Amino acid sequence: MPASPSSFETEKLLQPQPAHPAEQTLEQAWQAHARSLQQQWQQAQQAYSELLAQQRQDDARRMHNSSLRQELQQQSTQTRLWEQMRELIGSADGKKFRNYAQQITLDVLLAYANRHLQQLARRYRLQRIPDTLAMMVIDQDMADEQRSVHSLSGGESFLASLALALGLASLSSQRVKVESLFIDEGFGSLDADTLQIAMDALDSLQAQGRQVGVISHVQEMTERIATRILVQRAAGGKSAITVS
Repeated sequence: MPASPSSFETEKLLQPQPAHPAEQTLEQAWQAHARSLQQQWQQAQQAYSELLAQQRQDDARRMHNSSLRQELQQQSTQTRLWEQMRELIGSADGKKFRNYAQQITLDVLLAYANRHLQQLARRYRLQRIPDTLAMMVIDQDMADEQRSVHSLSGGESFLASLALALGLASLSSQRVKVESLFIDEGFGSLDADTLQIAMDALDSLQAQGRQVGVISHVQEMTERIATRILVQRAAGGKSAITVS
């Protein structure tokens, strides 16, 4: 039978044996690698937190930029409106605005005058020359040829002037009731047909309840006027007035 180990040998076997040098090196390497991984994980967590914060800041900036773009678009629209107004009526002395307002008023006046001109001389239509306060004549019998007002004959000029006067009365009647119209001379330049047209227009105004006063030496007119104020020369530089 083999001999049993002694108590000393048994105690020696039960004591922990020192690790082999190779095993110690491997364990240290694993511990160092674990610490490195832990450090990398912490760095990654920190980088993630920083990126998340940057993303939130970027989202906030994007929303702010979007709001600024909308505000800029609104301001640009408003700026274009004011720029157009400046181009139309903007000037330090107010001249542009006065011209613009006068052009609009003249357009309205010509619209009224052309209504009367259709009855007096259907051939013509008055129109404002663009960007000015001057007028021209549209000859509707000549394919809407544009003509100068100075090209009209004496009778045609009188009818156009009468249409403007009637148009001015219509324009003024929007706020002030115009009941009287006085015409000084001009009838002597009309031929018989044109004079007839002018008198018919004046009779139409009188039929509408307006008082029409005419100063003229034309015999044909005096025959059609029911109520006349006659001024007759007298001796000594005096005049006599009679109503008939």
